[in-house]
Amino acid sequence: MITPGQSPTVALRLDAPPRVASLGVGVHGTGATTEVFRLPDLWQLHLYGYCAELTVDSVVHAVRPGRVSLVPPGAEVRFRYRGRSEHLYAHFALPGSGPAGPTVDVPLVQDAGAEAPALGTLLHRAVVVAPRNPARAAAELWTALWRIAELGVPGGPARPPDPVAAAMAHVEAHLADPLTVPALARVAGVSHNHLTRLFRARTGTTVVGYVRERRMARARHLLRESTLSVTAVAAAVGIADLQAFNKACRRAFGHSPRALRTASGAVPAPAGDQRNPVPR
Repeated sequence: MITPGQSPTVALRLDAPPRVASLGVGVHGTGATTEVFRLPDLWQLHLYGYCAELTVDSVVHAVRPGRVSLVPPGAEVRFRYRGRSEHLYAHFALPGSGPAGPTVDVPLVQDAGAEAPALGTLLHRAVVVAPRNPARAAAELWTALWRIAELGVPGGPARPPDPVAAAMAHVEAHLADPLTVPALARVAGVSHNHLTRLFRARTGTTVVGYVRERRMARARHLLRESTLSVTAVAAAVGIADLQAFNKACRRAFGHSPRALRTASGAVPAPAGDQRNPVPR
């Protein structure tokens, strides 16, 4: 028997929603203690709440509460149960037409750890809404698959925290607030200098440069697509001084905020109107 850390991997293509064939709560082990089957054309996702033994194409895996498995189409599956056993399951197809999309390598069996309750919630929701809203069910399953793909790296324990991702997430959620490299380093759990090196390696730019790019991207969107006043847009991206905002827009886009808005055809808000009809 192998452990989940040694589990072979499967390649998931997640660039489009899955096509859901069946979702539900599987109840097994009440009659026969062993089941052997294949799904020739469908993937199998199981989130376990019991102990059992799973064999996939002659490779044996230990099943425990909180573990999740992803079995590709055509694989022979053998379950050996220890009495009544319930799991959440999904049978689905992944995108297969059109140009080949990127794939993510995921362990066939792995521990969901602290993510298990959230995965259970997503799958339960998918099960409940599937009869009346298949598209919503597919969206819930798609989210669950992405979360499973991010649980851990092949052949090792759960991924260590990603300082750059943590800093980027903080930037996106706090563009209207003051953002400094030391503060972002504290959020990321690394030193100022280490975060700077990691950012340069990952993005090719500095932390300050990344913050500036994200602020200007948000500003351009709001200027082109909303009727927020220029003052409100500047505040929304953390540049309260209008002269500084004007200079930042000219440096980034070659135009003033008002010229950028006029060129896009967006209707400007009335002068002095600070209402914010667009949720940030």
